[in-house]
Amino acid sequence: MKSKVHVKKDDMVIVISGNDKGKRGKVLQVAPDEGKILVEGINLVKKHVKPRKQGQEGGILTVEGALYADKVMPYCSKCAKGVRIKHKYEGNKKIRICAKCGAEI
Repeated sequence: MKSKVHVKKDDMVIVISGNDKGKRGKVLQVAPDEGKILVEGINLVKKHVKPRKQGQEGGILTVEGALYADKVMPYCSKCAKGVRIKHKYEGNKKIRICAKCGAEI
């Protein structure tokens, strides 16, 4: 059974706990089965890469690691902080809005 995650791909989020607390970034990937997300520039980890083809170089890369979606909040640019999301219906379309100021997210 798939679980829901409160953020979507391309959302701006702010980290609320952990080593990267207070940093902002864009969501690159969402894995609802695991409840994890990848955020641009957040939770950077070192990855050792082995050369796979003749002439290809191996080395150590710095890439984004997955973090639990519970550790982030959607970022409202109008409020300039992490906020909760409300849902509003316009006709048959569901729109996500900031719970504090009412700006569309």
